[in-house]
Amino acid sequence: MYQLESPIYFYLLAVIPVMITGFLWLQWWKKRAQSKFASPSMLAVLTPEKSTFKEVLKFSFFLLAFLFLTFALVNPKIGSQLETVKREGVDIVFAVDVSKSMLAEDIAPNRIDKSKRLVSETINQLRSDRIGIIAYAAKAIPQLPITTDFGAAKMFLQGLNTNMLSSQGTAIEEAIGLANGYFDDKNQTNRVLCIVSDGEDHGTGALAVAEKALELGITIFAIGVGTEKGGPIPIKKRGVVESYKKDDQGEVVITRLQAETLKELANATDGLYVSGEDTQQAVELIIERLQQMDKQEFEAKQFVSYKDQFQWFLGVALFLIFLDLFLFRRKTKWIQNLNLFNEGKK
Repeated sequence: MYQLESPIYFYLLAVIPVMITGFLWLQWWKKRAQSKFASPSMLAVLTPEKSTFKEVLKFSFFLLAFLFLTFALVNPKIGSQLETVKREGVDIVFAVDVSKSMLAEDIAPNRIDKSKRLVSETINQLRSDRIGIIAYAAKAIPQLPITTDFGAAKMFLQGLNTNMLSSQGTAIEEAIGLANGYFDDKNQTNRVLCIVSDGEDHGTGALAVAEKALELGITIFAIGVGTEKGGPIPIKKRGVVESYKKDDQGEVVITRLQAETLKELANATDGLYVSGEDTQQAVELIIERLQQMDKQEFEAKQFVSYKDQFQWFLGVALFLIFLDLFLFRRKTKWIQNLNLFNEGKK
């Protein structure tokens, strides 16, 4: 089996007929010009070492070198062996909190941007796993179904913001319930729901839904984003803070990280809780736990391993160029001494 890496370079071969035509025209022009200067017999006397054969030979070397260089650029590849590549991993669904409390800036630059960075850095460390994305506030909406396209996942991730859901609040059970329908592979042994949130839950059934998720084989990882001290929720216009969110009594609302809520969810499924304050440490803990899990084989594909062959064509081309450079146009002495046509004899 073989394949051509860059067949477009074959178009260079169209230059060869042009070069041959140019060479023939040049020889005709030189012969015509020489005939005006002297007769063929006189020219043979005046230029006894001139060799027409060597001129053609040098041009032939040049054409062959050009041909082999073209094949080197095309780079033919020969299939050497058949390889089977298996893709296996864990299904991971990221549920990102997009409620207004995620605008708090108690963790730089704010909770929502920190959450997206945590998820993005985690994706960067994944290999052959499959991922999905959910956004939730008072309701949960699917953003990206289970896929192996990490590039698409990052694109959808960057589109998450706190204005995408009109109904505000935080109902973690909505996200867990939606995630239960994300895992479509019944043979998958490990399913992970990674909740990225400040833990503020305005619902009442998160723990019950988490226990149901455990029955379905779903492990919950929870990443806490924010601080226990908390901070106000800024209301911005064109990037400038105009005021802060207030409650019904006119007091500024202080939103705090509810780590205990997230820990309960993780413990209910024998999962993992990590603080999102240190991005690198959080990602390392998640990846370490994922590596300990059993991997499910998603697919197995067979590929032919091809090896480059351009070096052979390049080597021949360089050898021909070397011959062309060191091959002189005058006749070789030992050929002249052979006197094959009995020149000069009476």
